[in-house]
Amino acid sequence: MSIWKYADYYTAAVSEDNHISLGEGQTALVRSRSIGPSAGLENLYFKLESGNPTGSYKDRFAAVAISDMLERGAHTCLATSSGNTGAALAAYCAAAKICCRIAVVETAPLAKLQQMLAYGAEIERVRGFGLDAAITQKVIEALHEKAEQPGHALQISAFHWSPVGMQGVQSIAYELDSETDHVFCPAGGGGLTLAVARGFAGKNSAAVHCVQPEGNDTIAGPLRSGSDQARDVECSTKISGLQVANVIDGHEVIATCRASGGNGHLVSDAEIYHAQERLAREEGIFSEPAGAVALAGILRAADAGEISSEKKTVALITGSGFKDAVSVESMTANADCRLVDLKELFR
Repeated sequence: MSIWKYADYYTAAVSEDNHISLGEGQTALVRSRSIGPSAGLENLYFKLESGNPTGSYKDRFAAVAISDMLERGAHTCLATSSGNTGAALAAYCAAAKICCRIAVVETAPLAKLQQMLAYGAEIERVRGFGLDAAITQKVIEALHEKAEQPGHALQISAFHWSPVGMQGVQSIAYELDSETDHVFCPAGGGGLTLAVARGFAGKNSAAVHCVQPEGNDTIAGPLRSGSDQARDVECSTKISGLQVANVIDGHEVIATCRASGGNGHLVSDAEIYHAQERLAREEGIFSEPAGAVALAGILRAADAGEISSEKKTVALITGSGFKDAVSVESMTANADCRLVDLKELFR
């Protein structure tokens, strides 16, 4: 099974022979056994996007984006990434025999860089990229110019830049049933949130919520305050994957989330790291920090009385804990793994 079961939903005409799949999609939906009940949420679920082939939801994007490139005879993929997009594109480019070149944000975790390199991608980190809105915009413009060459294509996981590939991300919504009341999505540039909201459009009345770190408040704050415009910021969050200082899909996210009945939610980095730890210790779910952002937003909303106990609420767990070794080391800093003789075992 893969997201190509929804091929009729995608506007790109990709022949079946050019469908590149590594088994993405159809990820598990797991009911919370601990965190939900303790927060007064009887029907809290986790959508485990960490179960995708390269460990994040970005595989849904890469599958459609690279298949479309193959259909059009393109031979070189140019991309930007904070880590997960790059890993996904690198893997699918390897499968399609397409050259992959990625400009990476300055603060990308080593594990994500290594994953891209393992798939054979050419990568370069750019000083200030992802943190400074002006530099970020100039990086994108430079790549856009290079992508004008024959056989080249620019792939950025946002509707503004890569609407074809982002249709693959809408498959998350197709996999959630009509009984879903709330879906909480982490947001950097907002593409994931917009994809889920568009995937639900006309299907049911699920409210789609945008959750961001306080240090990257491009969308969530304006959405909550009633504004219809996202904004560029000077990014200060340490949460890898969500360091996107520019608006990108933000304006559309605000309009679409608000129409669905969703809201914006801001959470601190400390809340995110705590949610990451709780997922591991209380639910057995190994998530990177960005993957725990939706849960942090749900817990804040529940505490404020914004979610009814009986409503079916889904948190998107977007990436694996293996993606960010530094955060896991911090989580386990006080743990010990001592070397013992047999006679000393667990004494």
